[in-house]
Amino acid sequence: MAVGTRRKAKRSLFESERRFRLLVEGVFDYSIYLLDPNGHITSWNAGAQRIKGYAADEIVGQHFSILYTPEDRAAGLPDASLRTAVAKGKFEAEGWRLRKDGTRFLAWVVIDALYENGELIGFAKITRDITERHQAQQALIESERRFRILVGGVTDYALYMLDPDGRVSSWNSGGQQIKGYAAEEILGEHFSRFYTPEDRAASRPQLALKTARETGRYEAEGWRVRKDGTYFWASVVIDAIREDDGKLIGFAKITRDITERRNAQLALERVQRQLAEAQKLDALGQLTGGVAHDFNNLLMIVSGHLQPIRRAADGDPAAQRSVQAIELAVQRGASLTKQLLTFARRQRVNPAPLDVAERIEGMRDVLSSGIGSGIGILLDIEPGVAPVHVDAAEFETALVNLVINARDAMPNGGTVTLTARNKAQGSSPLETDGVAITVSDTGTGIPSDVLDRIFDPFFTTKPCGKGTGLGLSQVHGFVHQAGGRVSVHSELGKGTAVTLYFPRAAIAGAQVRGKDAQDAAVCNGTVLLVEDNPDVASASTELLKQLGYAVRWAPDAVSALKELECDGIDFVFSDIVMPGPMDGIDLAQAIRQKHPALPILLVTGYSETAQSGKTDLPILHKPYQIHELSRALASLDRRRSGGKEPMPQATRA
Repeated sequence: MAVGTRRKAKRSLFESERRFRLLVEGVFDYSIYLLDPNGHITSWNAGAQRIKGYAADEIVGQHFSILYTPEDRAAGLPDASLRTAVAKGKFEAEGWRLRKDGTRFLAWVVIDALYENGELIGFAKITRDITERHQAQQALIESERRFRILVGGVTDYALYMLDPDGRVSSWNSGGQQIKGYAAEEILGEHFSRFYTPEDRAASRPQLALKTARETGRYEAEGWRVRKDGTYFWASVVIDAIREDDGKLIGFAKITRDITERRNAQLALERVQRQLAEAQKLDALGQLTGGVAHDFNNLLMIVSGHLQPIRRAADGDPAAQRSVQAIELAVQRGASLTKQLLTFARRQRVNPAPLDVAERIEGMRDVLSSGIGSGIGILLDIEPGVAPVHVDAAEFETALVNLVINARDAMPNGGTVTLTARNKAQGSSPLETDGVAITVSDTGTGIPSDVLDRIFDPFFTTKPCGKGTGLGLSQVHGFVHQAGGRVSVHSELGKGTAVTLYFPRAAIAGAQVRGKDAQDAAVCNGTVLLVEDNPDVASASTELLKQLGYAVRWAPDAVSALKELECDGIDFVFSDIVMPGPMDGIDLAQAIRQKHPALPILLVTGYSETAQSGKTDLPILHKPYQIHELSRALASLDRRRSGGKEPMPQATRA
């Protein structure tokens, strides 16, 4: 029984060893072999043949140092590794080894000393080719090196790391260029120092890290602070960095200075707003032009029928006062229409010598009513102030704009002073020999950063809906168009003074306004009246008949040309805006071709064509008074007779 048991045990042991040999010999990823106590190879597996290139019959019996590089053999590394295995029981290392074909590979090596009954019987040696792993590690190291060089060399972005508490743990050249700190100055500091005091007080740095920690990323734009204290507009991204197990190890922070881009965007938005305002103003101008034409036609009907009413009211004081009130209303309506056209930039500039003192004094009531209560207005006009050559309507608009601005600068009341002087302090001829008109206030003053922009179109510091930003731009454009210039002096808390410098008008050309209502001269001749509106035609016919003219009426240009085929027409008096294929200017051109000597006077309530300057014919503007019509026609009569006198009331397109 005992003998059978021993035999069975031996067979089991033999089978176990056989299986172990099969296992060892079948392993391909590891080189597993035995050495005798002197280092000679006594066994060899398939993995060893695959890795090192030797077959078993080629290598068994050889000293294992054949697998080492010449440098390692010369250094005695094979014997040293065996001594270490004997002394410590194991030797483990990485190093270069040789294949049969002479190529090298990086090997991980373990040598274990084998003992039997306390006696060294050899060594078990395991080798693994780790060349690919090593290459991957080296590639990773090289990649990290290149990445550090890349990050360190980027100057357009601040790229740096934060620890989990928000302290700067790395820094690149972009961070130094954008924020101004050298690495040794900022490493270890909390990144909140880049935020404005207001943002730090609002805990924005902590909120940014909290968002990145909870969502993985924080992204925003805002003001940041450089080392020198200056601000810049930054685009900021913060990403949470975690280990594979999810543990937070810090944050990656990217900052870019986008101040220029933001300024460009804001400038674009300003231009877009200005364009919208310009389009709105253009639409207003077109609407105003149409309204002005129709409104002036209505005023013409009223004005034209006043003369027979005035004659009928002769001797009746109450009726005469009513006529005067109607006449005054017509004049005010005409003035209102003119102001609308001026505001909408649809009014032609007609410069003429202007009596500064008389014009300003005549505006006193308008200016006083415009500034309201609580603010006084003082006119200080030097006696004998010289006339200037400007457009009267634009001059009045400019003064009104300046006075309104002065009023708005004094919310608690004060005084607006309007002065006019022949001489001003300065060095240029315009300043020493021109006319200076100053509007000053005792208001809040203008900050220095705003002063340079006050003449920009659409720029305003007034609340939304309280100003168009066009008032001072109108002043600036008008003064420069008149050959002058504008200067502004302002002190915060003391007030502002805006001075307009104009060249003096030539004394010979100065015309002081006289009495408007002059007696109309009695004339004769036949006038062809071309007017599509029957009511306006009736009013105009009445005025022409009072002046002694015979009148023929044509409702349109085609009818007028047919009427001209008959003899006896001495003048043509035509409206510009008419229905049909031809307007008044087209009609005038057709008449000139057939009747070049026939005098033509055009009339309009408002015409885009007339404003464009497409004709050199005289134009009378509705509503006109009988004396204005008389002078215009008389001037045509003189020109027909060879006279050269200019027309005082009719303008040229």
